[in-house]
Amino acid sequence: MDSEIIVGLDIGTTKIVAMVGRRNEHGKIEILGYGKSTSIGVKRGVVSNIERTVQSIRAAVEEAENVSGVDIRLVNVGIAGQHIKSIQHHGVLMRSNYEQEITQADVDALTQDMFKLVMLPGEEIIHALPQEYIIDNEKGIKEPIGMCGIRMEANFHIITGQIAAAKNMYKCVNRANLEATGLILEPLASAEAVLSKEEKEAGVALVDIGGGTTDIAIFQDGIIRHTAVIALGGDIITEDIKEGCSIIKDQAEMLKIRFGSALASESKENEIVSIPGLRGREPKEISLKNLANIIQARMEDVIEHIYYEIKNSGYEKKLIAGIVVTGGGAKLKHVSQLIEYMTGMDTRIGYPNEHLSKASEEIASPMFATSVGLVIKGFELSDSKRLREDLQQMGQKPKPPKPGGFFDAIFAKTKNFFDDDNERNA
Repeated sequence: MDSEIIVGLDIGTTKIVAMVGRRNEHGKIEILGYGKSTSIGVKRGVVSNIERTVQSIRAAVEEAENVSGVDIRLVNVGIAGQHIKSIQHHGVLMRSNYEQEITQADVDALTQDMFKLVMLPGEEIIHALPQEYIIDNEKGIKEPIGMCGIRMEANFHIITGQIAAAKNMYKCVNRANLEATGLILEPLASAEAVLSKEEKEAGVALVDIGGGTTDIAIFQDGIIRHTAVIALGGDIITEDIKEGCSIIKDQAEMLKIRFGSALASESKENEIVSIPGLRGREPKEISLKNLANIIQARMEDVIEHIYYEIKNSGYEKKLIAGIVVTGGGAKLKHVSQLIEYMTGMDTRIGYPNEHLSKASEEIASPMFATSVGLVIKGFELSDSKRLREDLQQMGQKPKPPKPGGFFDAIFAKTKNFFDDDNERNA
């Protein structure tokens, strides 16, 4: 049995979750425990207060340690935020020997070339994800290793982000006495947790509605085709309820969760809920029909942005599996019906139990999709690292990849930055 333990750390706008997982003998993920704390230093997916974020990380990690009995030091961290962008690029590698088989080293070298692209100042490539390979003009190749050919090309989906945002995220993890083994784009993690292989083949848009951001990942033919992060999430709905009903934020959040609906037509005219008044003031009566009208108006704004990204990807007509909506926002009543109505696309709620051996009802909630996905991605990262070590032992010498996805280059830079800082303060 593989007893390796992986921890996913989801640093979100509303909550921070540390999820501890182990893989069983059947290859399924077993969740040993998790810790959750209120996120008080993150806005729209980006760290805005280092100290407060560190406190929240420590609280979540301590709870996860107590529940799972695991001493947590290494974590896979999720990254999101409006600064995330994606582009398409084409890469070419000319090989010297036609007869020699294409190896992992060739694939790594081609991927490494993508990291040499010139980005805007302050931006860095997070992931370089190969979509398909072309060997000597033969298109549509997904697995080139073992083939022969001189000219090896690939279409890449390249995801970029701000170096400062990554540094601040890394700094928070570092100060919480943890070490980040990987920095993973959150919609990719969520996709791993809630999508099936068949859906990715057929064509599907994953929509993860969080507190501060809505993440989108579009797959078709088993390949990632488009990613986007929209700076709108459940928090703006809460703010609208707070303003529209003249109540405090905590009450607005509670109203949204317990009585909220994304479809005003599903609420009866005469349904009223009473909110306690502040400091002995009279209770406030709120119409559930009015509440649903406020939620639907704002939710329509969010869905319009989602639909724009789906159309912008060029894959709107190719998504046979439609839309899978997950994240905390997916728990809002009738949200899938509203998305179906506005986009005309089949929509289902995504629960993160696709790869879990067994999961409590709480862990299988859409709000934990990213956390579970970060654990799954952590095992993928560990497996690929082990594969490279095996290849080196067998005599293949792959160049150490500037990895399609784990910010090692930035980690190295930031680690040096902190080391220098520590030396100056010593």
